[in-house]
Amino acid sequence: MTQDTEIVGSSRERLLDIPSNGWGVRHLMLIFALGFAIWHVLTNVYLTEPGLWQNAIHFAGFAFLASVILSPWGKRSNQTWALAVDVVYGLAVASAALWVAYAESGLYERSLAVTGQGWQFTVVDWAAGLLLIFACIDLSRRVAGWVIPILILLSLSYILFLGTMLPGVFRAASLPLDDVLFRTLYNDEGMFGILAQISVTNITLFMIFGGFLVVSGASNFVIEVSKVVAGRIKGGAAFVAVISSALTGTISGSAIANTASTGVITIPLMKANGFRPQFAGGVEAAASTGGQLMPPIMGAGAFVMASYTSIPYGTIVAVSIVPAILYFLSVAFIVRIEAIKHDAGAEMDLTVDRGKLISGGLVFVIPLTVMIWLLLSGVTPAYAACWAIAAVILSSWATSALARFSKNSRIEAIEMGPSRISEALTRGIRSAVMTAILLTAIGIMNNAIVTSGVGNGFSLMIAQWSQGSMALAILLIALASLVLGMGLPVTAAYIILAILTAPALAGIMADGLIVEQLMTGITDPAKSGLFFLVDHPLVAQVATGMTNAEAWELMRNIPFEIAVTIRPVLVDPVLQTTYLLTAHLIIFWLSQDSNVTPPVCLAAFAAAGIAGSRPMATGFESWKIAKGLYVVPLLFAYTPLISGDLAQVLQIGFFSLFGIYATYAVIQWHAEGPIGVFTLPLLIIGGIGAYWPLAWIPNIVGAAAVIAVIVFSTRARSRKAQVGHTA
Repeated sequence: MTQDTEIVGSSRERLLDIPSNGWGVRHLMLIFALGFAIWHVLTNVYLTEPGLWQNAIHFAGFAFLASVILSPWGKRSNQTWALAVDVVYGLAVASAALWVAYAESGLYERSLAVTGQGWQFTVVDWAAGLLLIFACIDLSRRVAGWVIPILILLSLSYILFLGTMLPGVFRAASLPLDDVLFRTLYNDEGMFGILAQISVTNITLFMIFGGFLVVSGASNFVIEVSKVVAGRIKGGAAFVAVISSALTGTISGSAIANTASTGVITIPLMKANGFRPQFAGGVEAAASTGGQLMPPIMGAGAFVMASYTSIPYGTIVAVSIVPAILYFLSVAFIVRIEAIKHDAGAEMDLTVDRGKLISGGLVFVIPLTVMIWLLLSGVTPAYAACWAIAAVILSSWATSALARFSKNSRIEAIEMGPSRISEALTRGIRSAVMTAILLTAIGIMNNAIVTSGVGNGFSLMIAQWSQGSMALAILLIALASLVLGMGLPVTAAYIILAILTAPALAGIMADGLIVEQLMTGITDPAKSGLFFLVDHPLVAQVATGMTNAEAWELMRNIPFEIAVTIRPVLVDPVLQTTYLLTAHLIIFWLSQDSNVTPPVCLAAFAAAGIAGSRPMATGFESWKIAKGLYVVPLLFAYTPLISGDLAQVLQIGFFSLFGIYATYAVIQWHAEGPIGVFTLPLLIIGGIGAYWPLAWIPNIVGAAAVIAVIVFSTRARSRKAQVGHTA
């Protein structure tokens, strides 16, 4: 048992990364970070600040931290003058954020007093607002590169003057500068609106919760329990990576952080287990990416999804369980095939540290159980996160007391005393800096998209290019997500894509139902009359019926602004909500691919650094291993994996496993043994039958075909081994 008697300030200093010559500033920043973390807990449980004030304080604190710990001065950041400039700049930005919240009521009073003359900003209001916009551009560049700043500048230019220069659906009227500033600062879609609210009420708290899990030793439990489950299986070290990354994904909220934290353990284990270095890195990157899809936290995307769709967070988590299992089993399948194909992963003894297993078990299982129970009971995620943090502390005390009472020296209990609680709070705040800055900055873009209506234009473009084809629309979104993901964190890429493309994708799904009605004929005059707004000869056949091709032809020629009027009348509201959730989940899954897809695949590059392999080779391996990122969204689109009842979901999930195995066997050209040309038809038949939605006979035939391939390939391997042994 280890007692929490040592000071952990040095660890917190590294987390905040304050220049070494700034001893006084460093400790003041540590105190500020601790107080800021405590405020996030209190504001979501006890305090009742208005939403604007809450969001402004949130951004003010993180802007101050980012200004100091992410210094732009490079090597000169160690100089006193550079540190002073950073501190002054951070304080100025924080003061500007607080001023905007304070000045709201005065702005309304002055503007109402002189109606028709625009928003009556004072000189201080202008200075504060422009400084905040500049800070969003500057700080987002510091945390995520140049893509977000460029998009912010383009968004502001679009609603100020650029929109009048563009043709077609992307043409937009210009707005006066004072109106743009007001909308940017005070609209629900602006800087301190919906996205900032998500960050302050959910994401930051879960980052703090993750910090508590790491400091309390729960992350050690993840590795040890993975060894118990997979330590003696052929290729067991790779299965350890898959399991540990799935569990760690509930802690870190970042594929790169997940790779770095578990990869330092799992990648050397896989290499020692006989796996190729680039494959070991690819497995870790692919599994860590899947951590963001793993309930109950699912990174930041689930919170954003819940806010944008108004679908309960618990519902999103519940429908994501089976898809997440499918993804991780798909990674496990290719690990198994690789181990057989290259005769890697011979059985090895992965010794389990029972002390870490026991001590970490309580502080991992109990808090997550508390969180899941509270989420399912209907409380807000913020409330559940706060109680989960308390559960970590209480569990650590219980574990420490158990170790003392049992006098079991193998229980390495980590008691969460004041210094470790401080470390956990600081770690959580530091990990939330990037997300807090980006979500506030993206609010500027979000406001421009909503204000200008360019989102509708983009949706129309997707609908026109895809010509009503779901597969083509998904392909276009996948390409867009890959391009955006090259320069953006995946959460930011998901938000932008969801704003721009989710309505189009959900509309294509709804159009399928409308096509069915058009084929049989819509006799209700109140419904069929809506189509007379469309200038197309097929409108005359709406009441009498038409062929499938004619119905799709008509739907493709309905203008976007008319389609959004027709769909709510002809499609049940519950189904519309289901389609919207399905569209968001498809986009959310596809937005993860930039972590593992060359040429820019940061999770794979991080894994390559640990594995000592070539980065691009590791990237291609991770891309191949993570094919579940594309298979599962297609299941979302073409099967009731999201909308079906439990029996339907289990049927789709179970038989899809055979299809996924067949897919990977074709990619690797190997199953449980070598496969030949005559085996390929069985794999094709098996894959098609297994993927066929809710069709028992094709499903069973497909599964049987895949099982036959497994049996034949196993015998082929045995014969090959016997020949080699005889030789």
